[in-house]
Order: sequence, then C-alpha cells, then structure tokens
Amino acid sequence: MIQTEALIIGAGPVGLFQAFQLGLQDIKCHVVDALPQVGGQCTELYADKPIYDIPGIPLCTGQELIDQLQTQIKPFAPQFHLQELVSELKATEDGQWHVQTDKGTQFKAATVFIAAGVGAFVQRGLSLPGFEELLGKNIFHKAPHETAFKGKHLLVLGDNDAALEACAQWRQGANAAASVTLVHRRDQFQAAPQAIEQMREACGAKSMRFVAGQPTALIQAANANSGSSNLQLSGLEILNAQGETEVLPAEAVLLCLGISPKLGPISHWGLAMARKQLLVNTETYATEAKGIFAVGDINTYPGKKKLILCGFHEATLAAFGAADLLHPERKTLLQYTTTSTHLHKLLGVS
Repeated sequence: MIQTEALIIGAGPVGLFQAFQLGLQDIKCHVVDALPQVGGQCTELYADKPIYDIPGIPLCTGQELIDQLQTQIKPFAPQFHLQELVSELKATEDGQWHVQTDKGTQFKAATVFIAAGVGAFVQRGLSLPGFEELLGKNIFHKAPHETAFKGKHLLVLGDNDAALEACAQWRQGANAAASVTLVHRRDQFQAAPQAIEQMREACGAKSMRFVAGQPTALIQAANANSGSSNLQLSGLEILNAQGETEVLPAEAVLLCLGISPKLGPISHWGLAMARKQLLVNTETYATEAKGIFAVGDINTYPGKKKLILCGFHEATLAAFGAADLLHPERKTLLQYTTTSTHLHKLLGVS
C-alpha cells in the first residue's frame, strides 16, 4: 500500500501541471496513467502538430509542451505509475481514499485529482473471440523485444506512421520476420507521404505485402512444438475488398490502431456527473466528495471551456484547495515564484 498526500489520475498536460502546482504547495504526489508514457492527447493525437494558445509560448508542438512540463516538475519528483488504469476508488474509515489499479497497485491518498481528460486513453484492440487470451502471447501493441518477430509470419494492422514504420523495421535486418503483411480496411493511409511511397515500393519488390480487409476472426491451432493442446495463433480471417473471406497466415500480430478514450470506471465511483463529466465547485474545482478534485476536460461547470490553458487555471486553484484541506492549521499564503524564498527553496533555485 502506497501512502500519499495526493494522487493524480491522468498524466496529460493538466495532470502534469497539477503536479507542479501541488509541488509549490509542498505537497508530494503520485501520478497514474493508462498509457505507457506521459502526455495524454498531446503526445498521442498531436505530438507533431502546432499549438498556438499556450501563454507566453507563441508556438510549440504537443510533444514540446509535454517535454517542457516534465522539465518544470522535476524539482518535485512526482512518482509515475504508467500503463495502469485506476479501477477502484472508495472512501476509507479515516476520511482518506483507497485507490487501486488494474495491475494491483494500491494507494491510500488524502486527496485525489482526476485529470483524466475525456477518459483514460487505451490502445485499440480487436473485438474478436480469443483476443484477450492471445494478447501478449501472439498479439501485441508493441514488440516486447528486438527479436520478438524474427523468422515469424507477421501481420501489422493499421494505417498510420507507426504501422508503416513497423513494416519497414521488421521486413529487413538481422531480426527480420519471415514475412510482413500490412492489413487495413482500405488502400488509404494516414501517414507521411514518404512512408507510404516506401511501403508501396517494398510491396512492388515483394519484401512485404498489403492486403485490404477487415478482421473477422482469429484462427488458432495447437502448438505442435510443445506437444500440448495449448492454442497459438495461426492466422487471421478477414473480409477482403472483394467481399470474400480470406485467411492470412500469421504467427504474430502487431496492432498499430491508435488509441481511444474510455470513461471506464470513473462512471462507477459514485461522483456527481453531467453528460459524462464531473461536477465541480469552481472555487477549488472540488467534487462533492471531500478530498476529490477534478481538473481539465473531465469536469464541467457553467461556462466551461475545454482548453489546456483553462485546465492550468483549474489545477492552480485545486492545489490551493488541497493545501487548505491537508494543512488546516497553517494559513495558505499567495506567494510569487519571482520573490518567494520559500518557493525558491522548493524549486531548487539558488
């Protein structure tokens, strides 16, 4: 059980800035996010796209903003727990919050900050029988190691840059797959023109192939090498562009299907909601549950605007609210990072 003054759910830009503002209040925190890296929508949806409305920064990409936020919070050393989805939140008898993730990590937090955006971003999978059993065994969101697909018949599913980069990686070199087949529902791609051109050239040279189709079933067979009834992936059934059923041989499948937001367990935590968003008091962005705050796109109130800079404002007031709650015996003063020697000490400024 991890005891913490504050737990932040969500490591997007608002969640990261929440950690910074808590740090200025001398409040230590842990951060949980379902994705394997920090950044939320900024890194997953527009890492290389421009953002023009961050105060004092005329232009930056989504990734650059996240990089700067990570640098900014370094003095406070928040502890990150990535690739973990918060599955349970419930009150404890002493007025704190018990929080548990799908990986079994447990926290006892005095305050909780929900910065989950439009929900936890999870990697898209396949809605096919057997998917869950084969995930991590023959089906992967990313290669577990550099020789994972060496000598195997590999299917890559997706139409983005990640999918085309994976095809380029695994069709050549010492660790090349036996064959690489790219599968997407149509012959159109959301990737860089150069990557698309290279993929088509590789198909022309027969170092890989592209098949247009929609997955309809996972084909499994007994593992002959083990001599047991343990089922392994042997192929993927698709409905091809001609409307016919076709089975593509496969020993491994790499999913490059992007991510999708899911409200998930938040809707079952008993917090007041309106249109799948948490209701908050705009004085501190606290929910109706004592000790739980909601900042960013996950909350709603009259006049709400879903902008990153608005989330930064909400995180600031939420940190002040938490300080009053955690330390009622001391007066929470408004201090300026320009002049405050106390804040300079927290920030490590000499």
